[in-house]
Amino acid sequence: MNNQQLWTAFATIVRREIRRFLRIWPQTLLPPVITMVLYFVIFGKLIGGRIGEMAGLPYIQFVAPGLIMMSVITNSYSNVVSSFYSSKFQKNIEELLVSPTPNAVILAGYVAGGMCRGLGVGLIVTTVAMFFADLSLHSLPTTIAIVLMTSLTFSLAGLINAVFANSFDDISIIPTFVLTPLTYLGGVFYSINLLGSFWVTVSLANPILYMVNAFRYGLTGITDINIVWAFAMLALFSGLLFGWALYLLERGARLRS
Repeated sequence: MNNQQLWTAFATIVRREIRRFLRIWPQTLLPPVITMVLYFVIFGKLIGGRIGEMAGLPYIQFVAPGLIMMSVITNSYSNVVSSFYSSKFQKNIEELLVSPTPNAVILAGYVAGGMCRGLGVGLIVTTVAMFFADLSLHSLPTTIAIVLMTSLTFSLAGLINAVFANSFDDISIIPTFVLTPLTYLGGVFYSINLLGSFWVTVSLANPILYMVNAFRYGLTGITDINIVWAFAMLALFSGLLFGWALYLLERGARLRS
């Protein structure tokens, strides 16, 4: 395939993915926004007023970056895992795999679609957050880079989950038992400086900790970890997931009947 054909294949997959979640926007875009509003009201206004400050910031301003990242993470992940598994369940993924379209282009198309939903919901939640918190912008390059890398990482993770899933019930296992605990233990609602040395060490194995802190640094200039180290860890995670996802597509196991 020449470059024009590769671009056409990629753009077609991305357009289909975007139309898919926009067509059912009351189910894909509205619920996460309502959930985040409740977080802002409960944790920001009600509880945050009693807590006062965290890491030198008003509590609602401290948690706002983490809540925005939660929306990006969950929506990037859920879009790809549900879409790819649906294609696998309906057997139309086999048509893509036997076509001349390279597997890297197929992977890029699905991941880009997941990133579009994650970034779109993240933008909406950020707009909502401005009504609750006084958000500033400390570093635009850091903010943009970390949100793009986070969306990429969890879109890749969603595709891998979809490959291994054997039923629609299986696609909820990882979000429920892995993703949710990692998110809540990833420094969204607290500074890891409040933890003992043992739990700080344990927290450093959580990739979401790096994402949340790097994004918080981009908005507020406050972070619990080294930003360079955060980007290095995130690049490592995304690189490993990309290689694994591409290998699974190349191998074709669990995808072809």
